[in-house]
Amino acid sequence: MIIKMERIEVQSTKDMEMIDITSHLERVVKESGLHNGIVLAMTTHTSSGLIVTEGIECLERDVVAHLDRLAPKEAPPGAPGYWHNRYLDFDGRLGFNAGDHLKSILGGINCFFAVENGKVVRGGRQTVYFVEYDGPLARTVIIQVMGEGA
Repeated sequence: MIIKMERIEVQSTKDMEMIDITSHLERVVKESGLHNGIVLAMTTHTSSGLIVTEGIECLERDVVAHLDRLAPKEAPPGAPGYWHNRYLDFDGRLGFNAGDHLKSILGGINCFFAVENGKVVRGGRQTVYFVEYDGPLARTVIIQVMGEGA
């Protein structure tokens, strides 16, 4: 049984951005010696996420725009504000990014793929994106493989 975990750092350059990390998953699987099993990817941050979708630039723009409409940085005029966007007395910090946390909930924080014969099993157009909602920041993504070796 092979169980290996690797942490990768993803550096965003924008406030909200989709970064293709598919090659990282494939590399970790290859280097692990995993023959059959699963690979998991997850972000360790509450205002970022992982999304699997078709890997084309126009769809990246659509995803970012749609999530921003569903959970904008600030509540729309006339709507109640976010309860999180305030002084947080329990830890002395200022909460200002409720919309970013909501985007993370909508998009999710992890994804799994089967591994067969040493290869990640995914559709021909499936791309794994790390999605930054609160950048630019350096973030950590965990990639773990589990299963049988060759």
